Amino acid sequence: MRRKPGQLLPLETAICLCAAGLRRKGTHEFHGYDIAKRLGDESGHRLLTAYGTLYRALGRLEAMGLLKSEWEDPHVPARENRPGRRMYSLTAAGEGAAEEARLAARKAAREKMPKRAARRPVPA
Repeated sequence: MRRKPGQLLPLETAICLCAAGLRRKGTHEFHGYDIAKRLGDESGHRLLTAYGTLYRALGRLEAMGLLKSEWEDPHVPARENRPGRRMYSLTAAGEGAAEEARLAARKAAREKMPKRAARRPVPA
């Protein structure tokens, strides 16, 4: 898929929307597997073909400044006996991109709705 300048791919838009939804619910950081689960639940696995696709999209979003990431505190995975995770968070620019996508989706939904005919008063 060829990208137009300044335009997000559908997967990137979905990641921003999902991250904005998490932020509204009070979760400011997420890891790749967590976002993959949420995207799968919301889209029915249509957007995600492989985890490599997700992590490349996360990297692109970070390069665009829509996400920022850092490795979690190494004591947490050591205590839980698991590998460390890269934690992502949505930036202000990412929040703006999510809001634009939300507005565009609403506009597209309104345009798809059939127009209602104006009612004329019926003479008594």
